[in-house]
Formats: sequence, C-alpha cells, structure tokens
Amino acid sequence: MAEYFQRGESLDYKNATDTLIEAGTVVTIGSRIGVAGCDIAPGAVGSIHVEGVFAFAKGSGALTMGTEVAITNGTAAAASGNANGYVAADAAASDTTVLVKINA
Repeated sequence: MAEYFQRGESLDYKNATDTLIEAGTVVTIGSRIGVAGCDIAPGAVGSIHVEGVFAFAKGSGALTMGTEVAITNGTAAAASGNANGYVAADAAASDTTVLVKINA
C-alpha cells in the first residue's frame, strides 16, 4: 500500500559537495536532471525542480518542438539517446536559448 507524500514537482536535495550549488544550476540525479530552485550550501538541503519547462542555452542548429534533447553543462542539444527532456517551442538556428520540458 502506498501513502501520498508530495506532488513531486520539486524534491529535497542534499548538497553532498564542498561547493555551493547556485539557484538555476542543473543537477544530475541518476539518469535524470533537476534545476536548483535556490542556493544550496555544502551539506545543506534545498529544493530542486524535477518537472517544468526551463530555458537552457542551445547548441548549434534549429530545434523543433517535440525534439528530444540532452542537457550537458547547462546546454541543450538534440539527443541521440539519454534524453533529459524535449523541446517545448521551436528554436531557430540563430536562437541562443531553447525551452525544454525536463524529465519527460
């Protein structure tokens, strides 16, 4: 039997490093990603968003809505496996950012 705990759009995350995780930083969680919702000091617990649409830096080329993307070092590029989400709105080759629905 399962008991409801929380909605799950954001999760508590403990910063196990010696470095501050700044708000907006992409955090890898296994094969998924999250986006820090606040600064998280070393050893502290803070929130990371694991659902939603976020603006990321865009790699080269155009990306059309629905294209699966991988997020690497905060930059989204078309995925050839291990996608972290999909493009939420078309982005032209000249655009520097792209909207991505993460973990979908």
